[in-house]
Amino acid sequence: MASTVADRQRPPRQSPRPGWIDDWDPEDPEFWETTGRRVARRNLVFSILAEHLGFSVWVLWSIVAVHLNDAGFAFTESQLFWLVAVPNLVGATLRLPYTFAVPRFGGRNWTIVSALLLVLPCLGLAWAVSDPSTSFGTMLLVASLAGVGGGNFASSMTNISWFFPEREKGWALGLNAAGGNIGVAVVQAPFVVSAVVTAGAGLHLARAGLMWVPLALLAAFCAWRYMDNLSVARTDVASSAAAARRPHTWVMSLLYIGTFGSFIGYAAAFPLLIKGQFPDVDMTAYAFVGALVGSLVRPLGGRLSDRIGGARVTAVSFVAMGLGVLGVVGALRLGSFAAFFGCFLVLFVASGVGNGSTYRMIPAIFRHSKQEAAAAIGIISAVGAYGGFLVPRTYGWSTEAYGSIVPALFAYVGLYAVLLVVTWACYLRPRAVMARAAV
Repeated sequence: MASTVADRQRPPRQSPRPGWIDDWDPEDPEFWETTGRRVARRNLVFSILAEHLGFSVWVLWSIVAVHLNDAGFAFTESQLFWLVAVPNLVGATLRLPYTFAVPRFGGRNWTIVSALLLVLPCLGLAWAVSDPSTSFGTMLLVASLAGVGGGNFASSMTNISWFFPEREKGWALGLNAAGGNIGVAVVQAPFVVSAVVTAGAGLHLARAGLMWVPLALLAAFCAWRYMDNLSVARTDVASSAAAARRPHTWVMSLLYIGTFGSFIGYAAAFPLLIKGQFPDVDMTAYAFVGALVGSLVRPLGGRLSDRIGGARVTAVSFVAMGLGVLGVVGALRLGSFAAFFGCFLVLFVASGVGNGSTYRMIPAIFRHSKQEAAAAIGIISAVGAYGGFLVPRTYGWSTEAYGSIVPALFAYVGLYAVLLVVTWACYLRPRAVMARAAV
């Protein structure tokens, strides 16, 4: 027995392959307390750094698009919404392959690669915005490269889930997710990108891309120096296939479009919306607040769900989001920026809480299999992110077809009403199986 305890107190056995750990058992209390916790937290810190930068690059065009016409370009409002939306389309598409990259290549190795990939959209942006004659097609292609930042969330969450025991995964994944989401607010803060591109005489949009290059290189270096690959991380194809066959995987994907998709879509479009609807207002002073509060309240959604049930919190979130959108319509008719801003904050808070509650519902629905739950999270996070493309594009369609964003807003109200009915029918209706399971 003594020798067994001593073995547990030794650091994890390193693999002959550099950067790999061959034995990892966070569920063993002795191992976790003596060595596991320290190693896991170190990996978490640098995972958050890389994911944070990924989100920052992902939504970088939300600020750049606002300044393009001031820099000599002549894009329509619909075209600007395309530039904001297309990184979200690419990022959502990349989330599934990024999820499987961690078991295939190793968490440390893939974090290095994913951080280095952020350099490409940053340099591409710096090149494209330096010449006002750059065509819209070229600009759209360059903007799509920013989607690599959106994939980082999936690989980062997958990687960190292997390091922590079940009893601490909620805390670790919550920190990891919040650290990434806050990257949206950082990019839009008045003292970051907007301050850098306007420093000195004139407007220097190329700096919006160049400023992130050294940070991406730093994240890659830190991942190489301080992170680890785990040999125990394995792709479970059978569980992924089983999760894909479950109807609840796709129901939750739809709900996540309404929560996370709304959050990232509203956050990406918000600076452009403020400038388009209230041109006399200093966009930089307000745009970041929505993403900030939406990120900070995400853990609240999980905590409330622990107490009263994720489905109930999600349903209330959709009601609040619908009312928030109707409030925005009223604010536009009144021409009141204060009301417009206040109602959008309701939307960001409700979508942030909904992010936490929907994520909390998944393990409750898939309590029969942790492997299927993990696979379902990968699918749901990917599909839900497509909402980040749909929201800005609906704004673009609405302004192009009707000269107003109001039709788009009414479309959102209809969506939230449908999602509320789906939530009730599948998870709250008295005769529903999942209602009896208190999802």
